[in-house]
Amino acid sequence: MKKAIKKAVFPVAGMGTRFLPATKANPKEMLPVVDKPLIQYAVEEALAAGIEVLVFITGRSKRAISDHFDKAYELENELELRGKTETLKIVQNIVPPHVTCVHIRQAEALGLGHAVGRAKAVIGDEPFAVILADDLIDDDAKGCLNQMVQVYNEWQCSVLGVERIDPSETESYGIVRSNSIGNSIGRVEEIVEKPKPDKAPSNLAVVGRYILTPAIFDKLDQVTRGAGGEIQLTDAIAMLLKEQAVLSYEFHGKRYDCGSKLGYLIATVEQGLKHEELRDEFKAYLQGLILD
Repeated sequence: MKKAIKKAVFPVAGMGTRFLPATKANPKEMLPVVDKPLIQYAVEEALAAGIEVLVFITGRSKRAISDHFDKAYELENELELRGKTETLKIVQNIVPPHVTCVHIRQAEALGLGHAVGRAKAVIGDEPFAVILADDLIDDDAKGCLNQMVQVYNEWQCSVLGVERIDPSETESYGIVRSNSIGNSIGRVEEIVEKPKPDKAPSNLAVVGRYILTPAIFDKLDQVTRGAGGEIQLTDAIAMLLKEQAVLSYEFHGKRYDCGSKLGYLIATVEQGLKHEELRDEFKAYLQGLILD
């Protein structure tokens, strides 16, 4: 029987050292792009794809993420008393009533594979999504994950969101070699974590979007520490594709690497230019800045 993708895992236990001191007490996933934190963009993408259970893999300094998706009684009461109805609706609708949030502590930061493995008890025997909030993907339709869900529904196997990068950047990504089977879809033949450019099987990089079958958990239990001394999800996927089909999907939309300062700034500017309330004034400001 076909199973729908209803659960998504959000690994949010990272230290965010590239954004220190901003992330000393505030999770990097809570950094705002205009008026929403990065993690909310990721959650909204998941909700648009039909996700109903949000599984956050958190660390010791990540309380703000749990609070953001929890009910804020004092704030809501204050907004109601002040008659700020529209703002109240925004706060109340961050997570719809039918959606469940689960928070799991990752005691040690042992890599993405370890973080995903922590969700096993909640995921059970269902296929699921993994979303990395660092990668903000802007798509004017229903979002990158929704596209990937459609691919999964057709093929019923794991799907990796990928995009082509400059070959000089392969050491920052998991890189796949895949054979095209049409419509931006390929069957993955090889996956390597952060290879040097001269060792990379291609320039097709896995970005922060995955749909995985529950068989991945057995592979995560078997995998040993890899690149960076961490348990790499890439290594578990390499084991999985020996037994099951794994697809690559070149998604439609623009990815912002918000794990880097420059990518984060670019995302902030471009999302500001799309913001219904701010875009005209912000555009005028930028044009004036350039002219000056």
